[in-house]
Amino acid sequence: MRDIRVAAGQFEHRDANKAFNLGQIQALTRQAADQGAEIASFHECSITGYTFLQTLSRPELAGLAEPVPDGPSTRRLMQLAKEYHVVILAGLIESAGPKLLKCYVAVGEQGFIAKFHKLHPFIHPDISPGEGVQVIDLLGMKAGCLVCYDNNLPENARALALMGAEVIFMPHVTGGTASVMPGRGLIAPALWANRDRDPERLRMEFEGPKGRAWMMKFLPARAWENGIYGIFSNAVGRDHDTIKPGNAMILDPYGDVISECHELGSGLAVALLTAEKYDKAPARRYLRARRPELYGKLVEPHPPGHVAQTQPGWKRGFEK
Repeated sequence: MRDIRVAAGQFEHRDANKAFNLGQIQALTRQAADQGAEIASFHECSITGYTFLQTLSRPELAGLAEPVPDGPSTRRLMQLAKEYHVVILAGLIESAGPKLLKCYVAVGEQGFIAKFHKLHPFIHPDISPGEGVQVIDLLGMKAGCLVCYDNNLPENARALALMGAEVIFMPHVTGGTASVMPGRGLIAPALWANRDRDPERLRMEFEGPKGRAWMMKFLPARAWENGIYGIFSNAVGRDHDTIKPGNAMILDPYGDVISECHELGSGLAVALLTAEKYDKAPARRYLRARRPELYGKLVEPHPPGHVAQTQPGWKRGFEK
């Protein structure tokens, strides 16, 4: 890879308001370009909104979806990429024939670059899972993408690393959910509404086990064990009936956070990714030490009749 400056963004999206959300992406892309970033990345479903999708019927979800790259939202991203001379990555719902997919699209000055599909969607029963991982050439580096839940399964990141990924984009909408894990749970909307008068109480929620402390259990692990840069973007503020903590950050191949957004609102984490760190990461040695003949259990098929299930740690609106 080459040295490259990258930005991870966070903002409060509005449900189903593509014009507003694209306006937020534009504003942050401009800021990223002003800070010398060549790439600006945003969260899962940053164009459409996310958690409210569980409340939609299939026709309503299909009405929100667009073809990629020929739909209006992707075309708008391409205009912004050309205007600011920055590669942009953002999320939306894609219509692909009869399928509806959780899509993360990458565009640049010359137009469409690639699209990635979430492997483990769960927010709506009519969203189909992606069919595999891919690594692309992106401005002189090898890049892959894992969308939110996909990062919880270490096999996905390892597969990308073995395919040569040097950077993994990790767009999320996470934190502040009604989980049964100790210390987890919802973040009170009143704290978000009162963030200007009492920022410290909200910051404690955002940085505690409902937010950053939980993310630090798995994000550094994915970066460290695979020797990759992790570009974590997340929503901040109201997301349907939850409050999201943001915490956009960039992790290096040693598993260290090298840039992080501490804003209680829109903002960026911007960092220089260097080839030197990638080349010297301990994982370069660990990957060469692998003994695949010992790992047959990892790819052993499920028993007959078993169906893989992706479930969050909280009850979805369409569940009885």
